[in-house]
Amino acid sequence: MNFFSWKKNEVLQVNRYGMLEPIKSQQHIPNIMLVPLLTFDKDKYRLGYGKGFYDRYLNKYLKKFKNILTVGVAFSFQKYHKLPINNMDVRLDYILTEKGIK
Repeated sequence: MNFFSWKKNEVLQVNRYGMLEPIKSQQHIPNIMLVPLLTFDKDKYRLGYGKGFYDRYLNKYLKKFKNILTVGVAFSFQKYHKLPINNMDVRLDYILTEKGIK
């Protein structure tokens, strides 16, 4: 997983997964990441979609770039009592739901 800059009206290309993406230029390390999730807990850990893309990316870059702000985006009903975690799981800075940010 990599991030590239894109501006409105710039041409996008279809990648091998059928998704539109910017034509690759210089890779960027984001300052803020909106992280998808299936569920989250009170300690701001998340259960993702099972491939570990975000956790691997964050484990790699948070050591070098400590200022990446991580925000999980969810609905409040997705909160779970306590999730099982391991040493590869990254604790998010915030969880944003329709009821606010925690």
